[in-house]
Amino acid sequence: MKSIKFKNKKLFYLDQTKLPGQEVWRELTTIQSGQKAIKSLRVRGAPLLGVFAAYCICIHLDALSKRKFFFLKQLKKSFDFLKTARPTAVNLFWALDRLDKVVSKNESKTVKEIKEIIIKEAKLIHQEDISTCEKLADFGAALLKNDENILTHCNTGFLATSGQGTALGVIFKAKQQGKNPTVYIDETRPLLQGARLTAWELRKKKIKSFLITDNSAAFLMQKKMIDSIIVGADRIAASGDTANKIGTYNLAVLADYHNIPFYVAAPQSTFDLSLQKGEDIVIEKRDGAEVKKVLGGAFICPAETKALNFAFDLTPSGLITAIITDKGVVYPPYKKNIKKLIKW
Repeated sequence: MKSIKFKNKKLFYLDQTKLPGQEVWRELTTIQSGQKAIKSLRVRGAPLLGVFAAYCICIHLDALSKRKFFFLKQLKKSFDFLKTARPTAVNLFWALDRLDKVVSKNESKTVKEIKEIIIKEAKLIHQEDISTCEKLADFGAALLKNDENILTHCNTGFLATSGQGTALGVIFKAKQQGKNPTVYIDETRPLLQGARLTAWELRKKKIKSFLITDNSAAFLMQKKMIDSIIVGADRIAASGDTANKIGTYNLAVLADYHNIPFYVAAPQSTFDLSLQKGEDIVIEKRDGAEVKKVLGGAFICPAETKALNFAFDLTPSGLITAIITDKGVVYPPYKKNIKKLIKW
């Protein structure tokens, strides 16, 4: 399964806001619509945002000036514009900065040559993400035993990456290895990425799963129905503190109390070693209407009610059993071991 396609300088993406009811593919024709697709969550998932943003630049190249001075100036503004879409997922910034560095190294070349270099680099980012998911899944699946009961949160599969996914990729690999996992899916309020997207992916992969309300997780742990928890990440600081979908911190605290392994699965591009601790990560706040309504439907509270809508939360590294990456599994002490393994 794929969530984006880039062919003949054309970019198509699967509109995730229409799932699971409809599988709607849209063609992206402008950088403005690309920024809007990210902001509106038509395209989401930290690793995928990096790939998608790189391709947004590719489809925008012909709209830029043919004169190199103005081309480079406009290109820089394009990078900055896409970075305004969402503040927390670092992969978006990582991919755009990577393109920016490639351009800087090749400024002496012609505009045509620079365009070709950008497209080549974007395709490389895409291919690397696919292989990264595979490597990460291999490392993660090795941590799971047969018949493991796994709790996961939000969506971290092929809808969130270019490959098979991060946390869900680990589960898919365990299934391929015959380990027969069972997955408990947090619905993930307020936009229900678990219910809409993860449940859809697990059905596609024919993996035994149960959808649960977010506030059921503690009771399932108390009843010893959960063997491990695997989540993704949107940004990981040098300390190992992790920003992920709101509700992740709840699960980490509960896992610690119930002595259940709590794993974070993320590629190297999700680490931000420029930030020393989780408190330095910018946490996105979204429109309160997402909380007051279910998927844009009728109000579930008085219309005048004020709502607070943080899209992510912070999980301290002390609550994380291990971080599964494409470079290997990182264990505490994280500040020391992340530096050994991750080159950002």
